[in-house]
Amino acid sequence: MAKTENMFSSTHMPPLADRIRPGTLNEFIGQNHLVDEDRIIRKSLQNKKPFSMIFWGPPGSGKTTLARIIAKSVDSDFYELSAVSSGVKDLRNIIAKGKRNLETGLSTILFIDEIHRFSKSQQDALLHAVEEGILTLIGATTENPSFEVISPLLSRCRTLTLTSLTNDHLNHVLTRAFDLDVLLSKGTVHMDEEIKGKLIKSAGGDARKMLNTLEVAVSLINEKGIITDQVLQEALQSKTQLYDKTGDYHYDTISAFIKSVRGSDPDASVYWLAVMLEGGEKPEFIARRLVILASEDIGNADPNGLTIATSGFQAVHMIGMPEAAIILSQVTTYLASAPKSNASYLAVNKAMQKIKEDGTPGVPLHLRNAPTGLMKNLDYGKDYKYPHNHPNHFINENYFPENVQDTFYKPTQLGYEEFITKRLKKCWPDRYK
Repeated sequence: MAKTENMFSSTHMPPLADRIRPGTLNEFIGQNHLVDEDRIIRKSLQNKKPFSMIFWGPPGSGKTTLARIIAKSVDSDFYELSAVSSGVKDLRNIIAKGKRNLETGLSTILFIDEIHRFSKSQQDALLHAVEEGILTLIGATTENPSFEVISPLLSRCRTLTLTSLTNDHLNHVLTRAFDLDVLLSKGTVHMDEEIKGKLIKSAGGDARKMLNTLEVAVSLINEKGIITDQVLQEALQSKTQLYDKTGDYHYDTISAFIKSVRGSDPDASVYWLAVMLEGGEKPEFIARRLVILASEDIGNADPNGLTIATSGFQAVHMIGMPEAAIILSQVTTYLASAPKSNASYLAVNKAMQKIKEDGTPGVPLHLRNAPTGLMKNLDYGKDYKYPHNHPNHFINENYFPENVQDTFYKPTQLGYEEFITKRLKKCWPDRYK
């Protein structure tokens, strides 16, 4: 038997992802918008003033690592909980320790992984401690905190968004593993650039998934210590046999589901829907993503899509399983079969980018509201032309700020957007040609 076989299987050896986990911001890879010079996390650590925050981002993007780096960089008592396995009693014990620390001038940081899995009562138990500064809370979630975290707690935390790592980031992580890991740095494991590229691509921006796959691959290699394409494919397959709501397959499956709906394949969409439902996925989780998709990928090509998706979400919430599966199937097949357009999604992104680049402009006087006499004397609303007083309920008026004009919304020729395109060309011929 080759020496390399099962080299990671020892129960005394932590996972590769833990063995090479960065310990400082300078070692951290990715999320430059948070950790670079003059960025929010870097500045808070330089000032030794951590604040309560919620990291929202996909798996393997560095949420847990950042939390540990923050705790290590300041003089504090650090506790870490998983929302999956912890309850109110665990919280109360840590809050009690936090109160004692506060009396001695020592700060307390509590990191809660998967905070979206905490119930309302558990989140309520945190609220008082965060309000009074007993705890500095760092939560991590893959779910939109606006839906999953109670408003009073969310308002007392800063939500920081993390993004999937790029292929360049993952390549750096892989290089770090082979350079620093106690086992991989021995030079007994080899993989060529083509296989590295396939490993990186298979990770989908998830560093932990990539490193876990590498560990499995190492356990399968022969005495030559070479990770071949066959070995890599076997390692990838061995990681996706069971549906795990907290694991990689969970995210891979919802991705396949969304891409199938976006790709207008109702049969594949229903298949992945069934995989999730049979695996015990929360129906609200699926319904919420269909609401997002209805605007992001269908938009005004079929405006009914958002109405149906929203109604489906409400119905799923009221009915619950198993009947909710029927509702999800109806919404899924409708959205998959609908004409597609991401024009609304692109429009708001382009407009927001322009605001970031040019700043927030003043509102022209004729577009301002004038509820008081003073405002009217200042010419607020003066010369505004009411469209309904004109033929076809339209008048060629400038609604942009001074020196600003652009075409943000570019409807397609599909579905209802074909009609929208014709009307906009008639109303704004200079912009829509």
